[in-house]
Amino acid sequence: MTGADSSYEFVTMSETSTASDPAQAAQWDLTAQISPHLDLHMMFPLLEYVDSLITAGLVPYTHGDVAASRLALLRPTHMVDYAMDIYRELHGADAAIPQEMEAQKAAVYKQQEELRDGCIKFDELCKNEAEKTKLIAAGQWNVQSVSESKGISAEAIETYRKLAKFNYDCGDYQTARDMLENYLSLHASPPKPEADDDEDDVDDRRSSSNKEDNKSADENTTVGDKSMYYLTNVDPDLLQILWGRLSCEILVENWEAATVALTACKNAIERLAATNKLTPLEALKQRTWLMHWSLFVKWNTGGSKGLESMVELFFTERYLQAITTVAPHLLRYLTAAVLLVKRRVAKQSDSARGYNNTGLDSRRLLKDLIRTMQHCDYTDPIVEFVDCLCVKFDFDGAQEKLAECRHLLETDFFLCKQTALFMEEARVFVFENYCRIHNKVDLSTLGQKLAMDEQAAERWIVDLIRNASLDAKIDTEERCVVMGTDVRSTYERVIDKTRDLNVRSGTLVQNMENVLKDSRKEKVRRARAALEEE
Repeated sequence: MTGADSSYEFVTMSETSTASDPAQAAQWDLTAQISPHLDLHMMFPLLEYVDSLITAGLVPYTHGDVAASRLALLRPTHMVDYAMDIYRELHGADAAIPQEMEAQKAAVYKQQEELRDGCIKFDELCKNEAEKTKLIAAGQWNVQSVSESKGISAEAIETYRKLAKFNYDCGDYQTARDMLENYLSLHASPPKPEADDDEDDVDDRRSSSNKEDNKSADENTTVGDKSMYYLTNVDPDLLQILWGRLSCEILVENWEAATVALTACKNAIERLAATNKLTPLEALKQRTWLMHWSLFVKWNTGGSKGLESMVELFFTERYLQAITTVAPHLLRYLTAAVLLVKRRVAKQSDSARGYNNTGLDSRRLLKDLIRTMQHCDYTDPIVEFVDCLCVKFDFDGAQEKLAECRHLLETDFFLCKQTALFMEEARVFVFENYCRIHNKVDLSTLGQKLAMDEQAAERWIVDLIRNASLDAKIDTEERCVVMGTDVRSTYERVIDKTRDLNVRSGTLVQNMENVLKDSRKEKVRRARAALEEE
């Protein structure tokens, strides 16, 4: 329904902006890089946010730039009334609407009625909850059974899917979402609900032959994959429906349901790739879209759970490959997410292991991030901030980049809500790294590094030591922070080195088996070739 066929390469507004130096002010705008991997309807929330930034004077664009971009995006859709409103906004309230738009509007209404007439019987059945529930309970809610028992052809059901897509293109995302849910349910096989006590009493009074028949039917019923709406099978066409469901959930801002839809798309992609129903290149493209669409979901999910799952997804080997080869700009969001979840991951690791250390898993996150940074041809103030601290140990440069980060965060659609939290975590990150290479730190010097006065810095550090359980203390006489020594035991070092030994050994054995298998195949091929020559 969506995905590659409906992605839209967005023309950056800086090309039409009348600002004196728009390229410098919009240097870190990723709209042009992200838009080819989004459905064009997803661009409207981004443009609305840009409109609010123009009002606040944070970007060099004009309201006319945004309106022109909206109008360009609306041309392939069926949102004709919205397009007419934008046209009047651009050309004046009294401007005559072009005949082309009027003709398109008439054609849209005509096509919508034709689609409704083509699937009206199935649409009425979907809205009849009692009858639908009865069919589901009887195991007859599928394309074949509905066709046989209700006289609804497969063509009518396909027209219903087309109407869902049409409603989506008209901007009626909730209706499209409900219709796609009905369509997917035809291909699903959920587990039967457990019977109530009263129903069990009735069942006890039924004949034994009926019991055996029901038992046999239940054994032959295959329950679908719960992570993919109980679909029993998936093909590229159903994958497009799953993309459409995810797009609808995002656009109606139902983040909990969007998380479920995102998981369904991910599992469907991997299943199709594993069964060679997607070529490696197609699978790479699908994973790239998934990561871009996940930005809407993960950065709007409450708490840090969404960001933790995003970091886990992005660090998966196949998705990391997509970042380094196709979408290096996603490094911005991966870096920001790692900084935001690093301390939480460290605390969880400490409590899970039951002994005190400095956060083994958080260090591994940073190592993986730095390794990814080295393989990505991309940089921005957020990435450079981490590079200055973890690679160059340039604290003055880090402070300069952190100042640039604030403006970048405020103007980024996905990161803007996390600006205050990011700046706080970045300040803690500076403190941790600065103290890691100094035994004693003067409070006044540290206050300068943190852009705070000495007293405020002291209060902030006291709270940080108390909350983060840092091995440090404040010497009130010398007005400095004294850091404790972080000595890791031999046991901890051995655990760190051998943590993934089983996985690495298994991977090595598998690689060796693959090499031997390929070698045997090559020998057989050569032997056959030699026999054919003889």
